[in-house]
Amino acid sequence: MTAWPVQEGVFELGDLPVERGGVIRGARLAWQTHGALSPARDNVIVYPTSYTATHHTQSWLIGPGGILDPERYFIVIPDMFAGGLSSGADDTPDYPEVVTLRDNVLAQSRLLGEVFGVEQVAAVYGFSMGAMQAYHWAALFPERVERAIVVCGSARTALHNRVFLSGLLRTLEAAPEHLGRGRFSAEPRAALRAFAHIYAGWGLSQDFYRAELFRTALGHPDLETFLRAEWEEGFAGCRAANLYAQAVSWLHGDISAGDRYGGDLGRALAAIRARVLLLPGETDLYFRVADNAAELPHLRSGELRPIPGIWGHRAGSPAGLPEESAFLREAVRDWLAG
Repeated sequence: MTAWPVQEGVFELGDLPVERGGVIRGARLAWQTHGALSPARDNVIVYPTSYTATHHTQSWLIGPGGILDPERYFIVIPDMFAGGLSSGADDTPDYPEVVTLRDNVLAQSRLLGEVFGVEQVAAVYGFSMGAMQAYHWAALFPERVERAIVVCGSARTALHNRVFLSGLLRTLEAAPEHLGRGRFSAEPRAALRAFAHIYAGWGLSQDFYRAELFRTALGHPDLETFLRAEWEEGFAGCRAANLYAQAVSWLHGDISAGDRYGGDLGRALAAIRARVLLLPGETDLYFRVADNAAELPHLRSGELRPIPGIWGHRAGSPAGLPEESAFLREAVRDWLAG
């Protein structure tokens, strides 16, 4: 039970055409809100979900002493398509081959307008794929978004990042249960186990493993137990078709794609009016500090503050990590207050 108002629901979008072709039939967008909308409707933070996350699993950072404060802001968490709560490839017939982050953000914009009567956004905060959606919000609606907080994300999926995703997709495609186009006759248990082990090698840094933090900080007796408990069991709860679909969305992530910017990333970044805070993990292996550093000169108003430490990508979602949580809380609250 929280000390602040919490609501949740499902927004019915109808048959939703997507930009790369196809329609999400009877599209549904799950959501959760924290806090109260101000009379002026000017205290909204949009907090999109990351890969495999739902509003249940990523609300841990919300609280009066947390990174996002529900006593001051009305925080809206829209669940990404194929994340398990909104429409996804696992439960939607003829789910399109590519549902982009732009498709997600346009649906989220409809949620804000049609359900909450909100036009202006005080901030968009996101981690990983959620950070990429925050960037999309700022580029698609430059006149509406005041601040964007990009935690371990980028404006375009880097080539090396795409190699990582290609390995995950090829692993799922190699499963005997794969029917083609990311659909499966049954859950590919062996492939999901391999998928989890690949992910574990990227989600945390080489230094994390060298220091054996899985043992000293996380309390696992050995590497095998860590891989099983933290990674195999985590992905075992996901549906393979949704993992595939969200990885495809991630693969195609690019704020400059489409007619508006014609693939010109510099132009898309320069069009952003929001104040952008870039918070990459110092040792993140796929959303690299260098990628954000290359974006920074194109932004009208931006700042780069790498999260220190050896926790890799996990530094951007630091539940249970006091130093990283404190760094993130201070940086975000300064940015919102500024």
